[in-house]
Amino acid sequence: MATERKVNVRYLTKTAVLSVLAFLIMFIEVPLWFAPPFLKIDFSDIPALIGAFALGPMTGVVIELIKNVLNLALEGTTTAGVGELANFIVGSLFVFTAASIYEKGKSFKSAIIGLIAGTLVMTVVAAVANYFFLLPFYSKLYGLPIDSFVEMGAVLNKYVVDVKSLVIFAITPFNIVKGILISAITIPLYKRISPILHK
Repeated sequence: MATERKVNVRYLTKTAVLSVLAFLIMFIEVPLWFAPPFLKIDFSDIPALIGAFALGPMTGVVIELIKNVLNLALEGTTTAGVGELANFIVGSLFVFTAASIYEKGKSFKSAIIGLIAGTLVMTVVAAVANYFFLLPFYSKLYGLPIDSFVEMGAVLNKYVVDVKSLVIFAITPFNIVKGILISAITIPLYKRISPILHK
């Protein structure tokens, strides 16, 4: 009984630390040259991925949830919570997919396959969500015509001419680049941190 309680405390502590780290990393945002200013990469999925690889796919989802709840509670929202919900759903799909595949083999190869699959799932879901829901929602929320988002993208990307091309030539490559960068950072970090998380 005491051993089980000790294990639970360790698990909760690791999850909490990774969640707070993910929340703090959310403040570091990097714009990309081809994407409109409202799209910026934050690397907060890295602690969630590390947690998911070390402690199981659902742990990654829990970390994604806690970081967004912390962000809502401490920073507030300018999107009526929809931006945070989208961040949670897309991030959770990324880390859960990657970790589920890695868990089956727990090898470098399965990690790479998992990260590629996670990036593809994240990219497809983000594209569909932006086209059918997020961009129209933000247009109504801010009282701006949806073409204003297109214009933001067109300034930096000559291929953006309408909502569909904004999704195809800006939002989709943005998420692919994001997935690649997060994956490239996670792999060497996980190798160093995993022995600590497995104690």
